[in-house]
Amino acid sequence: MTQNVQLVLAALLLLQIKHYICDFVIQTPYQFMNKGIYGHPGGIIHSGTHALTTIVVFLVITPSFALGAAIVIGEFIIHYHVDWTKEQTLRRGKLVFPQSKFWWVFGFDQFLHQFTYLGIVAILAGARGL
Repeated sequence: MTQNVQLVLAALLLLQIKHYICDFVIQTPYQFMNKGIYGHPGGIIHSGTHALTTIVVFLVITPSFALGAAIVIGEFIIHYHVDWTKEQTLRRGKLVFPQSKFWWVFGFDQFLHQFTYLGIVAILAGARGL
């Protein structure tokens, strides 16, 4: 395995670990109960935590300051709106655990977050010529 492939895989692993920690370990009821209210501090704090902890991947693939800032801001915006849209879809559809459609929406939300991480790593790798 080449060093470039190792860097890309390490970056993806770090993003997945930080996602698990931010979404499932440290997310508070204040955050998850208010993500569906547009502009509520709970959702902003949650997305901000995700965006700021993305910086850990910069230890593996270091971007320029401008690119790093753009990635952090971009992740904040994307994460916030993916979560808000998930909450709106669940509420408007009256979807709750354990309904199958609840899991479809929840799973798609998680898929979109992982897809965002693929994009982040692709941007970082491309900028470094990996």
